[in-house]
Amino acid sequence: MPHSARVFLIALVTSLALVPICRALAIRLDLVARPKEDRWHGRTTALLGGVAIAVTTLVVSLVLLDVRPLAVLLGGVTLMFALGLVDDIVSLKPYTKLVGEIAVASMFVFFGYRLGWSPSLTIDTVLTMLWIVGLTNALNLLDNMDGLCAGIALVAGASLLLAMGPASGGTPSTSYLAVLLGATAGFLVYNMHPASIFMGDGGSLFLGLNLAVLTLNSPNEVHASSNVLSILVAPLLVLLVPILDTSLVTASRLLSGRSPAQGGRDHSSHRLVAIGLSERRAVAVLWGLATLGGALAIAVRRLDMSWSSVAVALFLLAMIIFAVYLAHVRVYEDTDAVLLSGRVTPVVFHFVYRRRVAEVLLDACLCAIAYYSAYRLRFEGPEFSVFFPAFLQSLPLVVGVQSVALFMVGGYRGVWRYFGLMDGVTFVKGVFLGTTVSVFLIVLTFRFDKYSRGVFVVYAALMLLALIGSRASFRLISEFAHRQRPAGRRLIIYGAGAGGAAAVRELLSPASGLYRMLGFIDDDPAMARVRMQGYPVLGDFASLESLIQNGAVDTVVVSTHLIDVDRLEALKAMCSDHQVALARLHYRLDPLVAVG
Repeated sequence: MPHSARVFLIALVTSLALVPICRALAIRLDLVARPKEDRWHGRTTALLGGVAIAVTTLVVSLVLLDVRPLAVLLGGVTLMFALGLVDDIVSLKPYTKLVGEIAVASMFVFFGYRLGWSPSLTIDTVLTMLWIVGLTNALNLLDNMDGLCAGIALVAGASLLLAMGPASGGTPSTSYLAVLLGATAGFLVYNMHPASIFMGDGGSLFLGLNLAVLTLNSPNEVHASSNVLSILVAPLLVLLVPILDTSLVTASRLLSGRSPAQGGRDHSSHRLVAIGLSERRAVAVLWGLATLGGALAIAVRRLDMSWSSVAVALFLLAMIIFAVYLAHVRVYEDTDAVLLSGRVTPVVFHFVYRRRVAEVLLDACLCAIAYYSAYRLRFEGPEFSVFFPAFLQSLPLVVGVQSVALFMVGGYRGVWRYFGLMDGVTFVKGVFLGTTVSVFLIVLTFRFDKYSRGVFVVYAALMLLALIGSRASFRLISEFAHRQRPAGRRLIIYGAGAGGAAAVRELLSPASGLYRMLGFIDDDPAMARVRMQGYPVLGDFASLESLIQNGAVDTVVVSTHLIDVDRLEALKAMCSDHQVALARLHYRLDPLVAVG
């Protein structure tokens, strides 16, 4: 058995045994987290889970590993754990914790730990300090829902271990990381929803500092890489979920006139629950995103830059769009009052509610990615290098022309939440116009020398897919969240026509939150086994009778006007006998001003 696997198992078993002891000790000493208005948990829960993680990691490392190359790391994380434990016991002021975090970060920089993002040692020192303090606090803020912080730390640590493992040849850092993962996994068993113990600040600060420092170049083990993208982006991808969560929370609180240091139910996990996911599924979604980021980090470390740069750019844009969607979820009841009170400047207010600048910048990025990908698909290997200067020469022209074309056809007048077919037609016009004008200008300017018509055909297809995908993303996320909703009255809509589609839009909107759609009923034999808006047609009236009689439905909505009177009366009687709610959806115009 490899050494890393062996120490992981030993740490796992040790942590599994130690967590219940720490839980009993926390209860005896009354070191517990009690429910508060700005906290998520609803029952009193023991703290000191972080003690089990830290003690397991430190003791197993001291006993089983060569800790001489890890002396600075072990000393720093011990100090950070002590700072967090004191905060769990006496509740330190935020600025007091920040001073301690800066002091520990300074120690690591003093002993030669570097991020390596800048050739300037001064700039790199500042960036390294910000990285350590920022990531440490990011994991601390992420500890807001059962299993979330420990799970993300486990995913990020495993990704980091896989990314650096083969190249490092089993270094002390990889063995130490395996011990840390084992200790975290043992705690996670008890921290899954419903959690019986929390890690507290002692655990979250300990994990955050460990992950932040292990992504740095240490003086003893420099993980050299010729891939610039790997050096710059891989650490961000591994820890992208806590970074985005911290950015989202900080920006949201500042824009709503709140202190970033105060607690609240405004994290990404809370927003996912607000749009309809259960707590377990919200945590699973964030675990999944962390896993995708980790997989990309591994790919970036091991592959060349030809396609990994495109994948990274698309993933980062997708995550930003996801964060923007979550930012729209209403979590502050007094937001409007804060805005009106003047605590948010008119410039910020205007920018937040007029997002066209962000859309233009997004489309410029998508245009560059689509144009680069088109060249990569058209020219392979050494041939790409021959045509790369032509790509660079024409890239500003294509991006500028495409932006103007989208503006001219009205591409920036739509609302993402209500993206529809005609919006897609608008983008078809914009992409066609932009591609045509770009080709014309390139012919006029460069006489199309060393350019390919095939590139622009591929570019147009990729650009159209990117535009439609980005605009439809809000609807896709809303639909996904609704389908994951565990609660709500089980709903069947009678009539799979235009009225049924309207009923789905009205009854299953994110604002309603009352229903869980099972499917449609339709008497037309041609509709059998058909799916409409992603929901199945379950059968005809006889199938509806069976569902009602078996107690499989709570609400039936009649959306069709073609149902005859006798059948409607029979349906009323059946629903009344089985205590099933029955409603009919009507659309009508109520004139407010009579004309003629």
